[in-house]
Amino acid sequence: MTPNPYERKTELPNSTATLVLGILSIVFCFCYGFIGLLLGIIALAISSGPKKLYLESPDLYTGYQNLKAGRICAIVGVSLSSIYLVIILIYLIAVGSMISLGSLLNSHHY
Repeated sequence: MTPNPYERKTELPNSTATLVLGILSIVFCFCYGFIGLLLGIIALAISSGPKKLYLESPDLYTGYQNLKAGRICAIVGVSLSSIYLVIILIYLIAVGSMISLGSLLNSHHY
């Protein structure tokens, strides 16, 4: 199908929303990892449909750059959030084990 030069291209659905959510996932990745992880996963989920739509007929849509940038930001945000979440969990496990070890040592006076 050849594109009509007089036909206006339409904006790819959810491309701007994907970009905004991807950027916010990076911004909020240090909020204990949960918010950035959630925003990144949502951005990746809503971007899969428009990506397929654009790849089927790229001559009809604009905004694929926003969609690609949003997906990249979402992947970075999910990665950083996951790493931060693992660090927080390791920290909480370490603190919990130190507290339990300290209470165990204090309960046995020789």
